[in-house]
Amino acid sequence: MNAGRLVIMGSGETAPTMVEVHRATLRAAGDGPALLLDTPYGFQENADDITEKAVAYFGRNVGRTVTALRWRTRLGGADTDRALASVRSARWVFAGPGSPTYALRVWAGVGFDDAAAAVVASGGTVTFASAAALTLGLVAVPVYEIYKSGADPSWAEGMNLLERLTGLRAAVIPHYDNTEGGTHSTRFCYLGERRLRLLEGMLPEGAHVIGVDEHTALVLDLAAGTATVLGNGTVTVRFDGASRVLPSGTVVPVTDLARVAHSAGPSSAIHQAAEAAEPAPDAPAPAPAATSLRAAADRARAAFDAAVAARDADAAAGAVLDLEQALADWSADTLQSDDADHARRTLRGMVVELAAAARDGLADPAQRVAPLVEALLDERAAARACRDFARADALRDRLVAAGVEVRDSPSGARWAMRG
Repeated sequence: MNAGRLVIMGSGETAPTMVEVHRATLRAAGDGPALLLDTPYGFQENADDITEKAVAYFGRNVGRTVTALRWRTRLGGADTDRALASVRSARWVFAGPGSPTYALRVWAGVGFDDAAAAVVASGGTVTFASAAALTLGLVAVPVYEIYKSGADPSWAEGMNLLERLTGLRAAVIPHYDNTEGGTHSTRFCYLGERRLRLLEGMLPEGAHVIGVDEHTALVLDLAAGTATVLGNGTVTVRFDGASRVLPSGTVVPVTDLARVAHSAGPSSAIHQAAEAAEPAPDAPAPAPAATSLRAAADRARAAFDAAVAARDADAAAGAVLDLEQALADWSADTLQSDDADHARRTLRGMVVELAAAARDGLADPAQRVAPLVEALLDERAAARACRDFARADALRDRLVAAGVEVRDSPSGARWAMRG
């Protein structure tokens, strides 16, 4: 059978941004077991919750039933054999968030790499995202140890499935464009430039870095020999500080991911942008997908505010419903942040304001009172024509008291509601 696919995701593996990538690679893998590995997060107290959300995401958002394989610690004897048999028999194998070094310790020396390679060799798909993606290379970033515990930058031994399947001798770095640090750099999977440069100097001979942005996938189709960039960001091939950036939509031979890096050299330009297909001149530009629940909430809030300002009740309600749907779509996202709290606060605020609008009315008050005001102005005009100025002034005073500003002009009286 033809070789299958190795898919590397920078993040967003259980977010709306990666739904279509999952659907396409699951279809390509064909019928058969779809397996979710819980190893990378097996040490976490909320492991059951992460598994439950991930399984629900694939069922609800992607439309495919996946089975969770419980492999949270080092297994022994027949348990290891059964776990490996489950992996080998799967058509699609997925692993995502957690700790790369923990997963590598659990999988080390038991033949897991052989089992994963067998899935791809038989035409299936292996999708590793976030922490799991770090394990694929020749070496791996021990991200928790460096970023959280202050360990000196160093490489951990990787599973090297990438070189085994594709010949690419590289370290894989997801979360390549991360910006969570705010005032300090968390690019390159929380390393920042300084630590990445240190690690580059420690790479094994002939190795380079392949960086995958958040909410981005690098699909390596071994049968076709192609590497495709999908999603919201880019893939970066970096060698000794010099990079080539491949934007979303790029399709290149897999071998280019090695040649590009080594041809870049330390003296080349920092960025050599890959050519991307240009849309047709008259094609409307699609709205960019929200890259986080916070971004989706902010977008819905802006749409709601614009609808209220335009006195468009249907559009305001639509913005509320869009945010409610976004909360459901992002409910399985494993990224730990306050985005969900922010989105819920935003939704509650919109609902309260929509209720106030329903109570007070979104329609322009001037439209509601126009028939009465025009009738009084006609009566005032008649009084002025009869030179009954006392009556005309009394009518004007009553309008002013009701919040209507009247201005006389040669062409007649003009009016407006006072703000």
